[in-house]
Amino acid sequence: MTLTISTTLSLSPIHRLHNLEIGDEVMYFSAVFLLVLLGTRSATGASLLTAFLYVFMVMFRFPPVPAEQASRVLRPRAPSGGVPVVAHRGGSHDAPENTLAAIREASRNGATGVELDLSFAADGVPVLMHDETVDRTTNGSGPVSKLQIVHLRRLDAAAHHRLKDRFSGERVPTLQEAVEECMRHQLTIFFDVKGQPDKAASVLHEMYKKFPVLYNSSIVSSFEPKVIYKMRQTDPNVVTALTHRPWRLSRFGDGTPRTLSTWGQLWTGVLDVLLDWAHHHILWKLCGVSAILIQKDFVSLDYVQYWAERGVEVVGWTVNTAVEKDFYQNLLRIGYITDSLLEDCDPHY
Repeated sequence: MTLTISTTLSLSPIHRLHNLEIGDEVMYFSAVFLLVLLGTRSATGASLLTAFLYVFMVMFRFPPVPAEQASRVLRPRAPSGGVPVVAHRGGSHDAPENTLAAIREASRNGATGVELDLSFAADGVPVLMHDETVDRTTNGSGPVSKLQIVHLRRLDAAAHHRLKDRFSGERVPTLQEAVEECMRHQLTIFFDVKGQPDKAASVLHEMYKKFPVLYNSSIVSSFEPKVIYKMRQTDPNVVTALTHRPWRLSRFGDGTPRTLSTWGQLWTGVLDVLLDWAHHHILWKLCGVSAILIQKDFVSLDYVQYWAERGVEVVGWTVNTAVEKDFYQNLLRIGYITDSLLEDCDPHY
């Protein structure tokens, strides 16, 4: 027993991580085998399917970027030795979201980075916009994808913001304008991609080629694993993250059910369990992500340790009160995403 313990403790972190991964894989594929066996009652079929999945994972998964590169992106030097603080949508409480003004305010208020939402105008120009429509944040109306860039540029992006008088006339920026503004202020960028994996990966790849500094100062994240997989496929040198909120398919961010149907709730609940399992055991490794962005209510010391053992950084969202920020700063010691760097504000889902 003493010899075994001594050998384990003497292993380097890389060897320990390697052993952990081997143990994880044995457990995962054993679970798949047993589930298929129970469902099909065929040992041959279960063996073949499990073998196929294993070969698929080995052949098509992406290795994560080097740890040093990921650390430069996810652990930039924070003021006063604190943890990294990322302004959600540029800091949507402190300035109109996804605007150049928000980026400037985030820098002025002490953020180490900004999270920005990628969207596309009707003519294919990449712009910043969270929603599918411009209705909530501007004085315009209609889907972003149906509006030409010249139309989008006429809109007032501060029209419905609580500080609209201060930021009146702020425009919807293009992706390149936002990237250049972030570089001027030396802010890390969290590119949040909602969909259109092929177009998003292509546009971002061009942006990385044009501004190589982004490889060490930005990360691409998405709720959709196919977006991250396509990004790694297009440019394996980009730091990436999966965004996740347990029970996302069955419940809204505030916890209310997405459907009143009992069967609907049951079915989406089952899908949520499977999706959560996949995120924690399969998808992160298939995509080779460097971080997981998780809704704040599901983060704990044990959760951070779980991912640290797998070489993955945890970032919490959206952390909007002083109590929550103190928890992340002084106990968890991990980065977080917030709507405001100045004051407490309501949860933003």
